[in-house]
Amino acid sequence: MMKSNPPSTLLSAFQGLRISSTAATPLRASLASTICRPTLQRAAVVAAAAPSHVRLFSATAVQAGSWLEPNIDRKKKMMKGRPRVPTGGSSKGTTVIWGDYGLRMHDHHRRISAKQLQVAENAIKTRLRGQKYRLFKRVACNVGVYISGNEVRMGKGKGSFDHWATRVAINQVVFEIRGALHEQVIKDAFRLAGHKLPGQWELVKRGEPPVVGITKLVNGLTLEDLKRPRKALPAPVVPSESELPTSATTPSSTAPPS
Repeated sequence: MMKSNPPSTLLSAFQGLRISSTAATPLRASLASTICRPTLQRAAVVAAAAPSHVRLFSATAVQAGSWLEPNIDRKKKMMKGRPRVPTGGSSKGTTVIWGDYGLRMHDHHRRISAKQLQVAENAIKTRLRGQKYRLFKRVACNVGVYISGNEVRMGKGKGSFDHWATRVAINQVVFEIRGALHEQVIKDAFRLAGHKLPGQWELVKRGEPPVVGITKLVNGLTLEDLKRPRKALPAPVVPSESELPTSATTPSSTAPPS
């Protein structure tokens, strides 16, 4: 039985659509030279123009995690630690920097979980729904909490990952807000957020003095004054030569009894 050959016109049409790698049309060559990998051509030009001692880098931002869940390996165990207590004269994180108002904790340092911070943020956004504002977060949950469960004997390891948390020091600002809002509205929103968080919280404004531990730097008080001793010790008094007691003794006129 003989095979039926395709029509010659159809075969010639398919052969005309074939792309030849050896012979290219002038239009195809010009398009290939203009749109073929412009980024690689630009990178090659920059690399050729840069000196040999200059290290090239990429301007692309590194993809990182959020403030509630960092980009950290959960399998790598970390120690619990304690919140930072600025006993050496540090007032970092106690003032409002980016916003107009802030929410600051003023009772005791503690560890706050990411879920509690998320609930507080949702409370603020629910109260300020429809308003024009911007919310700033001053803390990041970069501490992993590991729990080994109930009724587990000692010596079986640290436990598995449970949640992320952050260490908040005393008088540290957690949230800041800025926008076309009334002070009472912001105060009410921060009040609702403080009810969702452990501890006692207060509203602070931009320009208020910083706090060192539990001491506010007001009424002319500075860090140098806190580092000085509480009571100045008196200088030691050195007696003069005339005030020194004489060690010579006068002989007695009466003789001792025999």
